[in-house]
Amino acid sequence: MDKDIEFMKEALKEAELAGKEDEVPIGCVIVKDDQIIARAHNQRDKSHNPLGHAETLAIKKASEVINDWQLVDCTLYVTIEPCIMCSGAIIQSRIKRVVYGAPDIKGGALGSSINILEANNINHRPEVTKGILEEDCASIIKNYFKSKRK
Repeated sequence: MDKDIEFMKEALKEAELAGKEDEVPIGCVIVKDDQIIARAHNQRDKSHNPLGHAETLAIKKASEVINDWQLVDCTLYVTIEPCIMCSGAIIQSRIKRVVYGAPDIKGGALGSSINILEANNINHRPEVTKGILEEDCASIIKNYFKSKRK
């Protein structure tokens, strides 16, 4: 659990970077053998790319680092529960474990809105741990959207 907190703090640093770039502040790190091998934050607006989510960007980087599309021994840490697109990428990349901070009741695909892992016949189901630094992860995104409504 201590390692989960340590790595979620790193994901929060990425979320802060996204916020500074006026992106939705979601951050992600991917860990293998207790080392961060990839980090990313949302870049949809900056890149004009709907695929520019923190998780998909980090998965691409991690695959390049280990020179393999299968991330079987990796854990993905993300500040907000992954959406269905990112959850699909997690399944496809065979990530072993997903750790997220705050739930996303509108779009979370690991149980809050829907649970993609309950689908029949999917070929991989990562272990999921939720609620790590939940308040910190939730507040950064709430504050971002609150500032947008002013």
